[in-house]
Amino acid sequence: MTSMRTREAIERETWVRGTEAEAAARPVTPRGILRAAKESGGLAFSIPPVLFIMIPVVFAWTQAPARAALLVTVMLALYALLFVATSGIGLYPLRIRVLWFAACTLLLLAMIPLLGPNLLFMVMFQAMTHVLLLPWRWALPSMLLMSLTVVVLAFVLDVPIAAGLAVMGTVMSWGIGYGVRQQMLQEQLEAAQQRNAVLAVAAERERIGRDLHDLVGHSLTSLTISAQLARRLLDSDPEAARIQLEHIEVTVRQALADVRATASGMQHVRAATEIASARTVLGTVGIQAEVPTALPPLHDDLAELFGFVIREGVTNIVRHSRATRAEIRVDENSVSVEDDGVGIAQGAERSGLRGLEARVALAGGRLEVASSETGTRVTAVMGATS
Repeated sequence: MTSMRTREAIERETWVRGTEAEAAARPVTPRGILRAAKESGGLAFSIPPVLFIMIPVVFAWTQAPARAALLVTVMLALYALLFVATSGIGLYPLRIRVLWFAACTLLLLAMIPLLGPNLLFMVMFQAMTHVLLLPWRWALPSMLLMSLTVVVLAFVLDVPIAAGLAVMGTVMSWGIGYGVRQQMLQEQLEAAQQRNAVLAVAAERERIGRDLHDLVGHSLTSLTISAQLARRLLDSDPEAARIQLEHIEVTVRQALADVRATASGMQHVRAATEIASARTVLGTVGIQAEVPTALPPLHDDLAELFGFVIREGVTNIVRHSRATRAEIRVDENSVSVEDDGVGIAQGAERSGLRGLEARVALAGGRLEVASSETGTRVTAVMGATS
């Protein structure tokens, strides 16, 4: 239960402040802090409360010597700048936020000899820095403890207004802090949605490119083989040439359907149909095909994935292997396509296999490619076996 709460707190902090990498990349400069304050959306919430700093300033000029009052004014002006920048610092890493909080706290403590009990009027600002800079699990208890301490001191030192300000400051700071965090959350959510939209477009482009290679590439290879065979048979065996031309027509229609299906994201590839197609294509080019006569029960997603593996493996055998024999094996967790060809040449382009590897990895498996001078074996392993 504790680990779950911790994980939820981390996720909430990530949503509010962005990722650790984004926070660490922010420059700790006046311009960078101002930019972060604007990005956070909390700058508008931070400026109006600064007017209340005039309360201890007035007390200083009416009750303390001019030199001390001037020093208090300068120190409070510095504190006001630190406070206004707090909403921007809230987007920085925790280490910087804690240091900023410590600087605000130490600056206030340094004014105790100058302001005395009047320093209690600053409780509202310090309560806000708790909410804006510290993680939620730290901010709530520390802010309540501070406010309770100020209430007790206010009654002991006979400054009842400060007690009221402590209570009001706790409520106000929580409300303002909540508003700032909601605005920061909205900004982060919009940024995340924009990033997701960009990633979705990139993923869709990659899917279309991968599917076009797997689907159309296979069809074009089959068309090329059938066209070459039909040209050779045209004079010696017109009937066989006609059969190849009919196969070309069927393949072209299927390729057109595949392209349309790819564009709409509804392509249907299955292991069984690819095995049947592999038997025909391999037999056409004179490669002995050893394929399973029956398949184990496969879920639709797995049957589709295995179909892509078989299609890519057979396409590469026909194009590059110069093999005389090819074998396809399928079980519940894996599929392999093996040949006795010349293997994959050093430095050969493997865009099809890379795309297939990405497809298999996306499904939770791994793709293994073993190639030597005596042949190549492409295996996709899924489930616990992977």
